[in-house]
This record gives sequence, C-alpha cells and structure tokens, in this order.
Amino acid sequence: MTSPRRPNRLAGQSDGGPERTPDGRYIIVRGRLWRAANPNLPEEERQRLVDTLMDARRAVKAAKASGDDAVLKAARVDVHAAKVALGERGPVWWTDSAPDYNRKMVENTPYAK
Repeated sequence: MTSPRRPNRLAGQSDGGPERTPDGRYIIVRGRLWRAANPNLPEEERQRLVDTLMDARRAVKAAKASGDDAVLKAARVDVHAAKVALGERGPVWWTDSAPDYNRKMVENTPYAK
C-alpha cells in the first residue's frame, strides 16, 4: 500500500527519487527505513563508490548464475564494503548522536509522525 501523502524531497532532489525522511538520513522503501548515502561525500567520490557498488552487485548476480559459492561470498563482501564507504552501513555519518533506525519499519520509529 502506498502512502497518499506526497513524498518528502531534499532540496535539489529530482521527483523520480525515493521518499526520504525530513532530515535526509533515510530513504523509505515499502514502509521501511534504509540509511541514505552520506550527503557530505564529494560528488566524484560518491560516484566512484556507486560505480563500485554496481560492479559488485553485477558480480553477485554472475556468481549466483555460475553457482560458485566462493565467488559469491567475495562479491557480497565487496557490496558490503561499498555500502559502508557510502555511509549506508557501518557507523552512521551524522554527528548529533541520534540513534540509527536503519532497516526499521517507519511506523516503529520517531519518523512515524
């Protein structure tokens, strides 16, 4: 079920992007919070990391198709490393000591308001 209200958008964000929390820390997908990439990353570095992440995801797909468990495991490690570097996993990128609600349902967090 989709929300009847308009998605929150950050300044400069295109209308085609996912709904975000007002503070920009999370994107909302099917009612679940997913940590957004660190907006403080320089654009060139962010793009390099996104490219690395996409390469790693393609490697996961290829490893699944080949049935090679060792290659699949290595590719998943690469996906995780890219997500940590982007700030989507690992230590939070914000500095105000706010808790991390990554992977939580919106309705079970302060963002439910």
